[in-house]
Amino acid sequence: MSIEIRPAVSTDLPRLMGMDHSVTSEYVWQLDLRREPGQISTNLREVRLPRPILVAYPRNPFSLADDWQFKSAVLVAVDASVMGYVCITEQSAATVAWVTDLVVLPDQRRRGIGSLLLKSAYDWAQERGSHMIIVEMQAKNQPAIRLAQKAGLEFCGYNDHYYANQDVALFFGRMLK
Repeated sequence: MSIEIRPAVSTDLPRLMGMDHSVTSEYVWQLDLRREPGQISTNLREVRLPRPILVAYPRNPFSLADDWQFKSAVLVAVDASVMGYVCITEQSAATVAWVTDLVVLPDQRRRGIGSLLLKSAYDWAQERGSHMIIVEMQAKNQPAIRLAQKAGLEFCGYNDHYYANQDVALFFGRMLK
């Protein structure tokens, strides 16, 4: 398999938007939040579900048609055709690169394409002088959480009700050399 990572072009958009962005998950990270006078306590714990669930993508994939040019980078993985993509938004004040989307076609998953896209995002961020990369994902997206952990990213925060569908976002990050 010879996969090329390259910047997206406008003709890639129909393929990217048409991908199945959902995932199946057997675990969720459950957020427990307690508020007491003078103290707020949070606890995140991984919970195995009684059966796998289909996790819908938290964004409208068709908004990519309007937003892709406003991203700092959209990289695609291509073999015979486009198999996945990653979107990166650069926050220059903090020199942080945010991976907001990382999608691989369902029949191409677990073949290293997501890892390759994430590595390409690291390389892109380093070339731009970013000091840190952060990857965001839904607390229900076990495959993305496992990918982040496998890539050496560490949990660095969360945001309750982050997405339009009110899902919790988890953030995994890593300092860049």
